[in-house]
Amino acid sequence: MGERFRAKLSAHPDYALSMIDDRLYGSFVEHMARCVYTGIYEPGHPSADEMGFRTDVLALARGLNLPIVRYPGGNFVSGYRWEDGIGPKELRPRRAELAWQAIETNQIGTDEFMAWCARAGAKPMLAVNLGTRGLEAAANLVEYTNFPKGTRYSDLRAANGHPEPYGVKYWCLGNEMDGPWQIARKTAEEYARIAEETAKAMKWVDPTIELVACGSSAYGMDTMGRWEATVLERCYEHVEYISAHAYYGKEGDDAASYLSVGEEASRYIEAVVAACDYARAIKRGTKRIMVSFDEWNVTNRQRVPETEKWAEVRSIGEAVYTREDAVAAGGVLISFLKHADRVKIACQAQLVNLLGLIMTEPGDAAWRQTIYHPFALTSRYGRGESIRTAIVSPKLVTKRLGEVDAIDAACVKSAGELTLFLINRDPGNEALVEADLRGFGPKRAIGCVSLSGEPDDVNDAAREAVAPVETGAAKVDSGTLTLAMPPASWAMVRIETAEGSARAD
Repeated sequence: MGERFRAKLSAHPDYALSMIDDRLYGSFVEHMARCVYTGIYEPGHPSADEMGFRTDVLALARGLNLPIVRYPGGNFVSGYRWEDGIGPKELRPRRAELAWQAIETNQIGTDEFMAWCARAGAKPMLAVNLGTRGLEAAANLVEYTNFPKGTRYSDLRAANGHPEPYGVKYWCLGNEMDGPWQIARKTAEEYARIAEETAKAMKWVDPTIELVACGSSAYGMDTMGRWEATVLERCYEHVEYISAHAYYGKEGDDAASYLSVGEEASRYIEAVVAACDYARAIKRGTKRIMVSFDEWNVTNRQRVPETEKWAEVRSIGEAVYTREDAVAAGGVLISFLKHADRVKIACQAQLVNLLGLIMTEPGDAAWRQTIYHPFALTSRYGRGESIRTAIVSPKLVTKRLGEVDAIDAACVKSAGELTLFLINRDPGNEALVEADLRGFGPKRAIGCVSLSGEPDDVNDAAREAVAPVETGAAKVDSGTLTLAMPPASWAMVRIETAEGSARAD
């Protein structure tokens, strides 16, 4: 039987870190596996609308309050011809898609994705192909989406039924270009050159857009750090962000390391920021390059069997998430909040089926995976001002990361309310957390949410075993919050403050 340990937190309004960018709560839709076909799009499904979009999936997506969704890739984009996905559907080519070895029918493309985003209440974030293509195709796509009228591609958009420009603000300059798996992989110097020139041309078409340069593909890449420095030395004047990508998995039965992946994310963010600031120093610049963590998720060993190559719809990488996975994902979101001064965009990958927040059955149900819930709650209540939080916690010894704090937390201040997001990383011991919040004038805890179920519980179409539950475990007395947290748990506590009544649910 485990023991109880004590941890102390403190936060004060004078130690504000940054306003939290709503774009931290973005997601990602790639033409991979069943994310698009039988995911967001399934003509003939009982819930399908007039465009073939699954309205059951749309309803679940809207529950996430997604501000931004990245598209169309991912590795897919490095071989994609965007022109294949516009115009009459019966004339669109079928292509052998090399990244994921499936047949791409191109029944969903730029215009359809714009329509889906409007239905989902999200803004699009588009990636351009800097693998097999380059400057001309990228500038033409900006012209197609953003130029008002009177040019070849703006008039083509109008001819396709969309006379008004879409005004796409956020663009990714390729995807994971240092990865050996990438179509047309590039060296840092090769990528920096094409990214610099493409960025210039895209902004000549539309000077209002913001651009994300590719960072190295993962924290463990040999190129990490040197790649960012090389790319930003060339592209510093032309981009606003550099990307970070990470998928965090459990190795064997190492629960302690897995529950601490938020610390792994923090170390990665800090390394990327160091590279950004190095580039700023050598350029004698004033602009701070921000981080777009535009692919992230937790992974596990429970997978739906993959289907054969060269199918129109392939099942690949469909994780069935547990309660433990949801706790780990909540820890990554806490890391983003703790680095809200530099992480301005984050995109969970991916929205549906493939490592999805949402799962679907073709022709049948859609449901929330376990990881949906900490994401949805953080997206809803983690908006406002991030407050630096001091933590005094016993250490947890992990195989991958060494010693880490057993308790991690982020604090968010909004009108009349303070919200704490907490994780107990210890897989075997309960924690008693005391948080000194006197500077905010806390009145009372107005909600304390944890996740139901056992560590290995999963959700499916028939039963939601893991869901948010009000525990009533948080108490506020004389400005101090006390909260008991079970082993391997995530919690969100909302507190009414002296500024006034908290917002209604």
